[in-house]
Order: sequence, then C-alpha cells, then structure tokens
Amino acid sequence: MRKASIFDFLILLLLAAIWGSAFFNIKIASGSYTPITLALGRVLFAGIPLLTYCYFKKIKINFLGSEWKLLASIAMINLVIPFFFISYGIIKVQSNLAAILMSVAPIAATIFGHFFTKNEKNTLMSSTGILIGFLGIVYLFSDNILINETNIFSALIIILAPICYTLGGLVTLRLENKKNEEVTTSILIWAIIFLIPLSLIIEKPWNLHLEMMPTLSLIYLGVVPTAGAWLLRFYILRKNGLVFQSQVAYLIPIFGLFFGFIFLDEIITHKVIISLGAVLVGIFLVERSKYSKKQSLKSD
Repeated sequence: MRKASIFDFLILLLLAAIWGSAFFNIKIASGSYTPITLALGRVLFAGIPLLTYCYFKKIKINFLGSEWKLLASIAMINLVIPFFFISYGIIKVQSNLAAILMSVAPIAATIFGHFFTKNEKNTLMSSTGILIGFLGIVYLFSDNILINETNIFSALIIILAPICYTLGGLVTLRLENKKNEEVTTSILIWAIIFLIPLSLIIEKPWNLHLEMMPTLSLIYLGVVPTAGAWLLRFYILRKNGLVFQSQVAYLIPIFGLFFGFIFLDEIITHKVIISLGAVLVGIFLVERSKYSKKQSLKSD
C-alpha cells in the first residue's frame, strides 16, 4: 500500500467531518421526525444515490439472490436497529455525547473479534486499550450535568448501536465473494423494506408536523453521512488500506463535539473532555496493537 499523501489525509479529515456531522443533524431531524421514520428517511435518501452509482458503474444488485436471508439479516443488524437506537437515544442526549458513545465501535470490534474470529485475538496492548476506553465511558456516565436519571436509558440505548454495527460487520465477513457496492446497496434496499411497514404501522408519519430544517437535515443524513461517506470510505480503503482508514475513529468524536458546540450550543464539561481523551487513548492502543500484529506477520 502506497504512502499516504497530504491529499489522502485531507480526504480522511473530510470523512471524519462528514460522519461527525451526522450527530447534530440527527438531533435537528428528531425535532420533526420520530425515530423509525427518521431511520427510514436516512436509508431512502442514501439508497437513491447509491442505486444511481451502481447503475452507471454497471454493478448488478441481486438483493433477492441465494444469499437474501444473510443480506436481510445484515440490514436489520447493521442499519435498521442501530439507526433506530441512535434516533431514539439522541432525543434526550446531547449530540456530542452520542458521538463519544458511538466511538466505542473499534473497542467493541476488538472484543467480538477475539471471541468470534480466528486471527483477531487480543494482546496485552489491545486489552489495555479496551479497559481504558471502557473506563472513559463509565466516567462519562458520572457526569450528572449531562447524564442523569432522566436520560441514562437513552445514553445506554445509543451504546447498543456500535455493538450492532460490530455484529453486522462480523456477519458481513461471510459475503467475501460480493463487491462492497453490491452488499451496501442490497442491505439498504432490505432496510427500506423493513422500515416502511414499521414506520406506517407504529408511527403513522402522515401525522408528523414537518419543518424545513429537520427535513433538510434528514436529506443530508441520507445523501452525505450515509451514502457519500460510504463512497469516500471505499476510496480510502482502496488507496490506503484498512489501517489508514481506521484512523477516522479518532477524529469522529472530536468533530461531533465541535459541531454540537458550534451549531447547537451544547455544553462541554471537563468530564466530557476527560472521557473523550480516555476513549481516544483506548482506540489508539487497540489500533496500534492491530498494526503491530500485522507488521509481525509480514516479518514472519
């Protein structure tokens, strides 16, 4: 894999900024849209550009093929459930806190990888990273100014989202013979199929009082952080590899914190800063452990 250029780092920063911007936009969109309908809007507005992309690239989308059950399962675990959890939890939790809570994904991936894969066993360094990141999240929950008895359940719900993403990623490994474009677009279609009846039956979206800013945020969420960021991620993976792309995990909560403060006047306490620092150190140790393991395998 070639050495990263300044342009590559700028693209990585752009990807982190886009993903970091998702949280305050979810907060804005939740002002008009209920959680299931918000999740439906995200996958709908993400599906349109991705289907267009696949059409012009002549990539066949066979979401009803022999592996449809697996694709449908991934859609439920990787899109439907986590999108709902985030949309539901962020109603009572600041968007910047949601960004920090979501950053436990690399740590969760390391834990699950240890138990459910053959070549992702934890080392002393990665275990230390997991412990530090976990303690950072625990310390964040001690901030009674931002997390209290009125919204602690919402915060816990948000933590379940990155766990779902991690489980979905493990299931996706079983689709090694399919292109990323085909898998992503197929699971978006399945997510739409699941969410339309849920939205119509449970939330009755025709009764919602829609406003301009929440609607614009919803469209943005689908087109940019969901569809557009996926294309950027795929570009980075091809040009620079997984290790370089994984560094985005350090930047997302920082951007989430910044955007929440700038656009929503959200409070940043000293405990938030300490918790974020602990989570970033934890992620660094986890990713460093993976890099060291790959380097040792190459030398062998």
